[in-house]
Amino acid sequence: MDTIYALASARGRAGVSVVRLSGKGAHEAVRQLTDRDLPALRQAALRRLIWQGEVLDEALVILFGEGASFTGEHVAELQVHGSVAVVAALLRVLGLMPGLRLAEPGEFTRRALENGCLDLAQVEGLADLIDAETEAQRRQALRVLSGHIGQKVEAWRQRILRAGALIEATIDFADEDVPVDVTPEVRGLLRTLLDELRAEISGSEIAERIRDGFEVAIIGAPNVGKSTLLNALAGREAAITSEIAGTTRDVIEVRMEIAGLPVTLLDTAGIRETGDRVEAIGISRAMERAAQADLRIVLVETFGDPIPVDLEADDLVVLAKVDRAGPMDGLAVSGLTGQGLDMLVVRIGDILSRRTLQGSSLIRARHREAVVLAVGALDLALAEVDSWHMRAELVAEEIRRAMRALDSLIGKIGTEDLLGEIFSSFCIGK
Repeated sequence: MDTIYALASARGRAGVSVVRLSGKGAHEAVRQLTDRDLPALRQAALRRLIWQGEVLDEALVILFGEGASFTGEHVAELQVHGSVAVVAALLRVLGLMPGLRLAEPGEFTRRALENGCLDLAQVEGLADLIDAETEAQRRQALRVLSGHIGQKVEAWRQRILRAGALIEATIDFADEDVPVDVTPEVRGLLRTLLDELRAEISGSEIAERIRDGFEVAIIGAPNVGKSTLLNALAGREAAITSEIAGTTRDVIEVRMEIAGLPVTLLDTAGIRETGDRVEAIGISRAMERAAQADLRIVLVETFGDPIPVDLEADDLVVLAKVDRAGPMDGLAVSGLTGQGLDMLVVRIGDILSRRTLQGSSLIRARHREAVVLAVGALDLALAEVDSWHMRAELVAEEIRRAMRALDSLIGKIGTEDLLGEIFSSFCIGK
């Protein structure tokens, strides 16, 4: 492979910027830039960077050996002063060296995958860690990056391999007497696997919510205070407030963090009967988004007011404009004075945090689809095992199909199109 280089830290002025090189020529490139011997592997040392007699900068140089670096190749990292001019000069000089070229987006991480330092799920975990905005996202991404999914897949593979080996034995010795009936063990392995895989699938939606964010819809009649509440929670004028009923026509979204979780608050049109076609469209959208939301906050002016939607178990009925009504039992807020907002945020955080306990290791739709394929194949295999006259060849083929599906989850098999899509989201220095 070529030796690649790129700025690994953020662009722009900073205290320190990091330029990374990876490939067979990484160490030699640094040697050409320094006026002294290279430091020992994994030991930082200060060196002047000189090119054709001109001092570029003083840098902290760290070298990593093949098999002991992020990419699995020879790697060098140069920590220079975070000046735009310094970084530009260093990248220009590296570009002049034979055998070096600028890295493509995600190329460092792709080399880590190709060299067996990361599996595909870990690569996706790394991308999520870089993009993490909340504590829950950080914890989840770090768990995936640490190889949590790969460890689970390996445990599943071992049991699938055992079941497959037992079935293959019945095929190999079809004309002979097999000393032990293997079907009870195969049946037990497949059923246990199916239970575990289905549990992962059922919790995948929550895991995706942690990654992409929960939606909380604020709904109620016109002028009940939905937009005022949204603005108070957001801490800014995100929605227009007015005494005129029907001001909100479309769904307004505000992204925020609650209890360490990413949450999008939705301000919706006031729900009522109307002859205004535009307002009717807004109400229709409000009902649709409310139905899709993870949690609904129903604002009412008095407890006992009609509820415009079918409530689910965790939905909150909240009294609005408590500053006018005075102290009340139950959950009550005022978007104008802020009364009750802390309690409402705590309740939302408690409900969503409780749901995250049901999350699985599958954090992307691709992960879920791979496990769904594996479940489908194992279902067919188990049905065949339970049939009156088991056809071992069909069982073996379905077991192999399940194995291929799980292998695709961690990238043991895959397509270039899939890899291209994943790495296109990475920055150049990663």
